[in-house]
Amino acid sequence: MSNGKEIHLLNIGFGNMVSAERILAVVSPDTAPVKRLVQEEKERGRVVDASFGRKTRAVLILDSGHLVLSALTPEVLANRLNGRSESYEEEEENV
Repeated sequence: MSNGKEIHLLNIGFGNMVSAERILAVVSPDTAPVKRLVQEEKERGRVVDASFGRKTRAVLILDSGHLVLSALTPEVLANRLNGRSESYEEEEENV
């Protein structure tokens, strides 16, 4: 970029990327408050569904108020944010 600031992109699955600096939280979509939040933001047009028709396993809350739905679990996304290897993530998923 022209201002010299490097953008760190997080792979959220299926080749989709989100700017890691914009993420406020990564939460499970299974609780009633998160389900309500997703529904409200869908009505406002502020949801990006990056799950490609698969079950939503994580909701990323961005600083802009947008929500991004991912088929990856919050644990896998956290590992990717922390720079852990894919093989470590696969081990965790098989436990």
